Amino acid sequence: MSAAGRWADLRPRFLSAVVMAVVAGFEVWIGGPVFEGFIALVCAAMVWELARMLAPRRPNSALGLAALTAAAVFVDPRLPVALVLPVLTIPGIIGAALMPERQRALFFGFALWIALAGHGFIWVRADLGIAGMIWLICVVVATDVAGYFAGKAIGGPKFWPRVSPKKTWSGTAAGWILAALVGVGFVLWGGFGLWMVPVSVLASFASQAGDLAESAIKRRAGVKDSSQLIPGHGGFMDRLDSLTFGALFVFVVGYLHMGPDMVPAGLLHW
Repeated sequence: MSAAGRWADLRPRFLSAVVMAVVAGFEVWIGGPVFEGFIALVCAAMVWELARMLAPRRPNSALGLAALTAAAVFVDPRLPVALVLPVLTIPGIIGAALMPERQRALFFGFALWIALAGHGFIWVRADLGIAGMIWLICVVVATDVAGYFAGKAIGGPKFWPRVSPKKTWSGTAAGWILAALVGVGFVLWGGFGLWMVPVSVLASFASQAGDLAESAIKRRAGVKDSSQLIPGHGGFMDRLDSLTFGALFVFVVGYLHMGPDMVPAGLLHW
């Protein structure tokens, strides 16, 4: 492949990334119900893509499941704790019943992951504030950018060719390194503890796991992209698979009572 061909997707990828960064940045900044509604719509788009990949002949089902997911994620912060998981499970259960038999378990698992990731995003913004969201986004973006450029420029052995033929060990390792540097930056910038460095690397690993999981489902569905909604990036699942796994990881860490120690008290609601 020529050098021009290798970097042919860079321009639309960059422009789309700028637009997404501006929109997401505004939503993160404003927080509250507006942010929660934004996350609900993003989760709905991902479930729509998931349903269309697994059951392409049932487009009406995809729209209905997307709407159901949006409703479940949006009401999530307003529910008693005991009802959160049951409500977030509803789209996966109903969707699984509508899927072809061999796709039911797969749809349920991924739909639940998307809904729980939405819960994770809302929790991070509400409990860790803007600082927590900025850190998470920086880690995931750094992982993606390092993996993209190192993989293109260095190449080398493939990380898991059966699942994701383009991913290399060089790109994977570069993602960990740059994520660690992001952690170092937050230690120096905001007085975070040194724990930020290894947690950043673990969040980077979680984001890469999300990327591989989405690659696996696309390979099973026989598609290159989850959709064509985002120029240069494919669909929302293509762009946000890493971030959703990262958000879910951070939420689990917080659920295990590490959340209050994750940021200085002055930054919890910065």
